[in-house]
Amino acid sequence: MDERIRDIYDAFNSREIDGLLSQMSRHVDWPNAWEGGRVHGREAVREYWTRQFAEIDARVQPTRTTERDDGRIEVAVHQEVRSLDGDLITETDVLHVYTFDAHGLVARMDVEP
Repeated sequence: MDERIRDIYDAFNSREIDGLLSQMSRHVDWPNAWEGGRVHGREAVREYWTRQFAEIDARVQPTRTTERDDGRIEVAVHQEVRSLDGDLITETDVLHVYTFDAHGLVARMDVEP
């Protein structure tokens, strides 16, 4: 698996928000999978994650990466969401699809079933 992708997920699971944001375009387009809709820009992603981490404990483990024909990177992930008390809320497998800009930064991420 691509080391960079694994590093991104390790940083998310460790709640290293600044490190994650440094991997994103200033104008990143990111899904708000928890509340619905999308957020735009690094600071909006920071605010989204800050709210999310205060309410739930989401952990994601990449299991496979694939480059799509259009150049986007598809990452199959196993996702567990728990309450802050540790109770399992949901467990599922989803696809995260990344679009990178010309500088190699994440420009967009989409979640697919």
